[in-house]
Amino acid sequence: MIRLSSVFVNAPKFQLGQILATPGALQALGQCHQNLLSFLARHSAGDWGDLCDEDRELNDSAVEEGSRILSAYHTKNGTKIWIITEAIDDNGERSATTILLPDEY
Repeated sequence: MIRLSSVFVNAPKFQLGQILATPGALQALGQCHQNLLSFLARHSAGDWGDLCDEDRELNDSAVEEGSRILSAYHTKNGTKIWIITEAIDDNGERSATTILLPDEY
């Protein structure tokens, strides 16, 4: 288990690759004084946030198969943020992880 400030998370299940964030996501997190690292830690540990069961199952399979992974979270003021980890290939190689607002997709 890893501690990020006051948040405890399990070890990462996959690599994040290059980490990117959109201006909108950074502004939303800044307005709530929330750290994007805590959301990244949850994402990489397999806590998919506010997803339906079907999407959770797709993510669990994606970790094993090496395909794209999507998590959804809400900030303290209710703004939804997405974290998407893109795959380079089907061997689990991850190119980048982006934190963004859904309307920035």
